[in-house]
Amino acid sequence: MRICFLLKVRAERLEEYKARHQTVWPEMLQALRETGWHNYSLFLHRDGLLVGYLETEDFAKCLEGMKQREVNARWQAEMAPFFESAGGGDADDNMFPLEEVFHLD
Repeated sequence: MRICFLLKVRAERLEEYKARHQTVWPEMLQALRETGWHNYSLFLHRDGLLVGYLETEDFAKCLEGMKQREVNARWQAEMAPFFESAGGGDADDNMFPLEEVFHLD
């Protein structure tokens, strides 16, 4: 299944957010792979709109798997100040998949 979600990065933190993703911790990358995140990409617009895309068998299982990883708790704590959040919680709590309405095979 293909998953796409939106988040919002604070405008004043865009450059630092991009820099942090140049050096994602190896143990975080490993945890993502081990919990089923495949072909995972983030795209950032200059206004802070963040578009995430991944492919997975089960998105809820991916999120739950990451919640059980200590490295994810540390990553989320460090990244929380970068996001505008209407619903509270960390970024993982605000990843609501968009409805796919078209896909060109």
